[in-house]
Amino acid sequence: MKIVVTGGSGKLGRVVVSDLLEHGHDVLNVDVRPPAPTPSASSAPFLPADLTDFGQTLEALSGAEVMSGVEAVVHLAAIPSPVHATPDVIFSNNIRSTHTVFAAAVRLGLRRVVWASSETTLGPPFDRPPDYAPIDERHPLHPESSYALSKVLGEEMARQFARWSAIPFIGLRFSNVMVRSDYEQFPSFWEDPGIRKWNLWSYVDESHAAQSVRGALSADVVGARAFIIAAGDTVMRRASRELMAEFFPGVPLADTLGEHDSLLGIDEARSVLGYDPVFSWRELF
Repeated sequence: MKIVVTGGSGKLGRVVVSDLLEHGHDVLNVDVRPPAPTPSASSAPFLPADLTDFGQTLEALSGAEVMSGVEAVVHLAAIPSPVHATPDVIFSNNIRSTHTVFAAAVRLGLRRVVWASSETTLGPPFDRPPDYAPIDERHPLHPESSYALSKVLGEEMARQFARWSAIPFIGLRFSNVMVRSDYEQFPSFWEDPGIRKWNLWSYVDESHAAQSVRGALSADVVGARAFIIAAGDTVMRRASRELMAEFFPGVPLADTLGEHDSLLGIDEARSVLGYDPVFSWRELF
């Protein structure tokens, strides 16, 4: 496919661009800044654009004069967490850019929109206990920050634009994305489990995230759907049931929960997207 990746210069975007190229897709990276000079990133053309501006976004998603015949967009561009800017700036930027990308995709008649939602739609940081665990797509949404709220409203926008068009909109509720250098910090979590209780000790490897994007680009999906994307295990050596009993006592747990199974349920992504997060940090220690 011919695919525009917004935010292709970012932490996750660089990985997704490289992975799509490796699997034979034509990719255009649209971002406010160019990617770091690496061999994989340099092989994808780069187009600078302010995605909060509809005119620039429309031109970018058309491929401008760089890549004609764009078929899909993977929208990763956003202020990436509640700590990266003030709440109003995060909300304004993320809502505006998501709306312009969705609107431009519909205007241009693209075949598919895949975009980065977030685990934070489900309640992290978890000061209140979840209703049950592992959390799945049926769990109520509890946005606790302007960042999370922007993602919840992005999911509602996706449903609206999907109703107006025949375009599938697939939201990926990514857990905390880890590149391989991030695993050096994991031993510090084992000494104090409270450090990572904010997202139920979950994570997602860069390879998992890239795989989920490819799955979303080809999955048989109608309308707007959102899927939890996490690793198959937690960041901890301690058992998942033991962690929940200590920090969230009384929360109902699935009978099928394995010793180190993720507390963010990924069965839906496995079933619909063909998601299969094979790699675990445990291979490194």
